[in-house]
Amino acid sequence: MSSDPDEARWYCIKTQPKREHIAAGHLREQEGVEVFCPRLRYKKATRRGKVWWVEALFPGYILGRFVLKDCERLVTYSQGVRGLVRFGNVIPPVADEFVDVLRSEMHARDEEIDEETLTVAPQIDVGEEVEVASGPLGGFQGKVVSVLPAKDRVKVLLDFLGQPQVVEVDLFSLLLPRRPLP
Repeated sequence: MSSDPDEARWYCIKTQPKREHIAAGHLREQEGVEVFCPRLRYKKATRRGKVWWVEALFPGYILGRFVLKDCERLVTYSQGVRGLVRFGNVIPPVADEFVDVLRSEMHARDEEIDEETLTVAPQIDVGEEVEVASGPLGGFQGKVVSVLPAKDRVKVLLDFLGQPQVVEVDLFSLLLPRRPLP
């Protein structure tokens, strides 16, 4: 890392909650500011059916590349921005290598949306407890017996009509249990 103050560097920008995309959009309009706002796109079952969700990969933060001495005030006071991440009076830069690797991973895995959005599929394992979110079996709880990934379907063992029944349901019609972070 060079210490030239006239060189553009990556910095971590704190945004208002759930407004990362708005802050990124406003900063992209500013001359001399490059923005990277990585996001995840996934389908989630809700009680009203399947819905696509798009969330920031780093909730409350985006990355911006600019010359600090020229653009600090411009970035700090842009709409949707709460400020730059700092430790005391020091605003540390983010390593170029980190951003390059993150961008290449995002681009390599999903080219159908855009280079900042990664589409992920739900992970479900045999033996997990799930709840059917919608349809005639909505509210029933059961255990996953098998996963049929080619059809996005799952076989679930439900206690139905007084005895266990294996039912094939759409993967996205299930409410998945919360998993602890590794």
